[in-house]
Amino acid sequence: MQKIVNPLLDWYSIHKRMLPWRMDRNPYHVWVSEIMLQQTRIEAVIDYYHRFMSKLPTIEDLATCPQDKLLKLWEGLGYYNRVRNLQKSAQIIMEKYKGKFPNTYQEILSLPGIGEYTASAISSICFSLKEATVDGNVLRVYMRINNCYDNVDDNKVRKRVREELMEIMPEPSGDFNEAMIELGETVCIPNVNPKCEECPIRDFCRAYHQRTFLELPVKQDKKEKKEEFYTVLLLVHQN
Repeated sequence: MQKIVNPLLDWYSIHKRMLPWRMDRNPYHVWVSEIMLQQTRIEAVIDYYHRFMSKLPTIEDLATCPQDKLLKLWEGLGYYNRVRNLQKSAQIIMEKYKGKFPNTYQEILSLPGIGEYTASAISSICFSLKEATVDGNVLRVYMRINNCYDNVDDNKVRKRVREELMEIMPEPSGDFNEAMIELGETVCIPNVNPKCEECPIRDFCRAYHQRTFLELPVKQDKKEKKEEFYTVLLLVHQN
């Protein structure tokens, strides 16, 4: 794994997409983008991100925003609990940290709606802390490089991958995390043939050499969907 670091960073410096939250290392911008990107594609998020930031440019604006206006800004992104937690966290930051975004992994992780992945992303990108981000893209890249058939839905496997990535984490740590994610999103893609000829680390990829990449990563079998039937009544009174 150590061999992938430099080629990956070199590739990322040239091929990274110019996304609005990458224009600076502002933790507020990175935080909001990460919450928006949960269960949502990058292309769909960009317009929402610009609209949100134009109305709520600071943590204080988010903390004090009336909830009806806040929910309207989030409309179309779904999962409204995410934006409610954003506001709760903003209010905590204003009260506990005097409006300054906390700069340690544990403090960031303690905020409502922020899990291990998001805390690691903010920590590494904004504060250069050596915290590995492990999402579906990173797991796919890791499993293919190592030709590993461990179940990526197993928390023990995810923990092990994170620990191994922490061991090879270079400076700048944020660029390495983003490079792994970028590679998974644009080159080492799922379900269809990955773009191996464009991959900067294919020489070190065991799945590429053994032509097993379409078998990886291994995931837990999904439960069969249950079909249910409902009768729906729409009651109208005085228009």
